[in-house]
Amino acid sequence: MNARRARAGCGPLRLDPRLTAAARAHARDMVARGYFDHADPEGRHADARIADAGYPASAWAENLHRGPRDAATVVEDWMDGSVHEENMLGCTYRDTGVAAVPGPDGTVWVQTLAGPAGR
Repeated sequence: MNARRARAGCGPLRLDPRLTAAARAHARDMVARGYFDHADPEGRHADARIADAGYPASAWAENLHRGPRDAATVVEDWMDGSVHEENMLGCTYRDTGVAAVPGPDGTVWVQTLAGPAGR
């Protein structure tokens, strides 16, 4: 993914533990409560989860996937010319967190991307 970002003129994404925590919390919640959506049943989106995790974001995005167990397949699926690819190649985003949680309908993947405030 970072090689593609470099070709697009962007710096590498850095793994951030706060964004990983936000991604993990959302993936676990989706599996536990049986939904698959960017918004939880209360209507909260990734920006709230990112803030709750303590990351001061100026910009954010979230990619979701359900099914495959291996990360390589998920990344290839996201790199399909859709908004997922735009998110992953967006130079605004500097940091990321990823989580995978097994569920009854396949593994739920969440990638949270953000750009820090003040940059």
